[in-house]
Amino acid sequence: MKQSNDWEVALRVIDKIEKAGYEAVIVGGAVRDHLLARKIHDVDVATNALPMEIKNIFRNTVDVGIQHGTVIVLDEGSPIEVTTYRTDGTYTDFRRPEEVTFVRDLPKDLERRDFTINAMAYTKDGEIIDLFGGKEDLNNGIIRAVGDANSRFREDALRMLRAVRFTAQLGFSIEESTMNAIQKDSDLIEFIAKERIHMELSKMWVAEYVYLGIKALVESNLALYLPGNFAEHLEAWKPFQAKEPEVGWAYLCLLNRKEMEDIIEFYRYSNKEKSFAKKVIHAYDRFLNRWDEYDYFSNDLTILETAYDFAVWQGKDVPFSKDHIAKVKKLLPIQTMDDFALNGHLLMQWSGKRGGPWVKEALDKALYAVLTGQVKNDEEQLKEWFHNEFIHER
Repeated sequence: MKQSNDWEVALRVIDKIEKAGYEAVIVGGAVRDHLLARKIHDVDVATNALPMEIKNIFRNTVDVGIQHGTVIVLDEGSPIEVTTYRTDGTYTDFRRPEEVTFVRDLPKDLERRDFTINAMAYTKDGEIIDLFGGKEDLNNGIIRAVGDANSRFREDALRMLRAVRFTAQLGFSIEESTMNAIQKDSDLIEFIAKERIHMELSKMWVAEYVYLGIKALVESNLALYLPGNFAEHLEAWKPFQAKEPEVGWAYLCLLNRKEMEDIIEFYRYSNKEKSFAKKVIHAYDRFLNRWDEYDYFSNDLTILETAYDFAVWQGKDVPFSKDHIAKVKKLLPIQTMDDFALNGHLLMQWSGKRGGPWVKEALDKALYAVLTGQVKNDEEQLKEWFHNEFIHER
């Protein structure tokens, strides 16, 4: 598999660190995805060099988490996070350690990580350092906690949800003792910030195996503490597939119409996600009664296509194929209100009347007449329509 640019940049960073007399390796998810021949996103480097030693090696660095040992290196182009090997102190909030201790040996650093498939390291020479059976678990499709599972989850309760998310992304199963530990400590998810939960589920909505993730969410008992009635709606997630997270957040609202506002508030929807969900659900409801020209005009193609998908996933009658939507929308006489040849000033000028509710009424009717082909989108023809149809009717 051709490596990403960040991977090559990370190797150059490692080379400079080694030439300065220290050791450094690529760690975490990048190693896992490299072995799975998956697209690699973030490439992180771990090293036995202390943060100030890293800052002395490179000219351009940013202190993003220096108290936890992390410095971003910019020298080689793409930003690369470089973190000193460390062990974590006591966890008191089920999320972050009270303090960290920098160490000089890699094994100590790897043993604090969440799952075996994320606890491997890759050297500049291509050697895989695997102390906890991560490669075997990758081959067997298993998500297993490093060391004692209960300890890992009590250190950071978000790891329980990460296990579920990896199930959705990789199609793996959660190893029995790891699952038992999640079930036992599932209530600890209530200590985690809603924004962190939102982030994990956003990643899950665009994963390849979302249904398996929802199933694991239910089996792990985490669903008991997360709004969404996941157990009740489990089968409804089987056909779900999305490329953008907001589709998942909108579908969650569709499945929980009565609790929609509570869902939006609990998961801290962004304004974009909130607006998208409400528009899609409105378009979905309209679709069930058949869209008219105004529906095609007033909604973005993405909204319409998502509402169509929702209808398919819900087993509703769909009288046409999905590509029909774009064709109909493209054939509309106008595409946006900027194309509309009529405005309120013209109406007041033609009528000699002051503005009022009648202006909006006239604009709405004129727009519908244009969209349905009753009148051309031409100022003179619209003026004639206004006098003959609208004024006459009133």
